[in-house]
Amino acid sequence: MADADPHETLQRRLTARGVRPSSQRLAIAEYVLRTTEHPTADDVFRRVTERHPAVSRATVYNTLQTFVAKGLLRTLVVTEGRIAYDPNLEPHHHFVDDRTGEVRDVPWTALEVGRVEQLEGMDVREFSVVLRGTRSAPRP
Repeated sequence: MADADPHETLQRRLTARGVRPSSQRLAIAEYVLRTTEHPTADDVFRRVTERHPAVSRATVYNTLQTFVAKGLLRTLVVTEGRIAYDPNLEPHHHFVDDRTGEVRDVPWTALEVGRVEQLEGMDVREFSVVLRGTRSAPRP
């Protein structure tokens, strides 16, 4: 049996979350829901308009907000004033490279965070850790 059409799969995914899969939303979804990057809205706009120049900046911003509201993306505050979008909805942490600004996923099991449930006066719904630093050269 042949693999499902990726475009059709995205349509079903959007529809299942209550998002009408217009051609512009599909163009945005093709990039932002399949990337391993953590793009900003401006990054998404630049990337999408390379192939679909008719997509407006406002459409990109509104679609990203819709995708977040419908649980297709998460927002990540990388630095003050810089919000990135993360399509990886599985539990994980992040590493932000101070030199390049690149954001990389860190496996959930790579870090131990303990006693969150014991924080007094806080009902924690979810958490993740953002590590900041610079990537070291690969080991030989």
